[in-house]
Amino acid sequence: MRALLFDVFGTLVDWRRSIATQLEAFGSERRIACDWYALVDAWRGEYVPSMDRVRRGEQPWANLDSLHAASFDRLAERFALPSLSAIERDWIVKRWHALEPWPDAPAALERLHEHFILATLSNGNVALLVDLARHARLRFDAILSAELFKHYKPDSETYLGAAALLGCLPAETMLVAAHESDLRAAAAVGLRTAFIARPGEYGSPPAEAPALPAEFDVAVRGLDELAERLAG
Repeated sequence: MRALLFDVFGTLVDWRRSIATQLEAFGSERRIACDWYALVDAWRGEYVPSMDRVRRGEQPWANLDSLHAASFDRLAERFALPSLSAIERDWIVKRWHALEPWPDAPAALERLHEHFILATLSNGNVALLVDLARHARLRFDAILSAELFKHYKPDSETYLGAAALLGCLPAETMLVAAHESDLRAAAAVGLRTAFIARPGEYGSPPAEAPALPAEFDVAVRGLDELAERLAG
């Protein structure tokens, strides 16, 4: 195995708390009453449907920043937000560029980097991922994005295209993700798979840790454990 490809949202960064806490501060400064966590959950809920419309050809290719902006406009009306300036709207959409990492992510990536090529493989666009990696201090050799292939995951072109760009065969490449559907799609085209449990991605984790899935090559409860397993 030569390369590790990382899903980003939820796997490496805590998107929910990061955005909600920033929007809570934004709303407090402007005296805007809103259940910001509910808005962020709804925003994430628009993620897959918005990409699926592109994947099905119902709308032309649009990068994730554009899809996030369109989704937010719909949600602003649903949540009865007051009129926002273009600058305020852009700032809110760009909160996806400034997410905090899970505590284990930066050090684990540094450790894995000693042994493997590391790259993102996210539906986020390149500019978003560059900003995010710099903000969260996440170490990568390459920023690979669905934008490069004009296909969103789970289309096979993303997984195979990423491996090819790194000069690797699918079997020499492992996708690391917290989402089973993403890993299944990668496995279907020959990539190895590593599941990272993130039980708190959508809120407070359950009292008892759920069982790890057995269908993937590796299944661990954190990136530090993955580094221990793969890098020794």
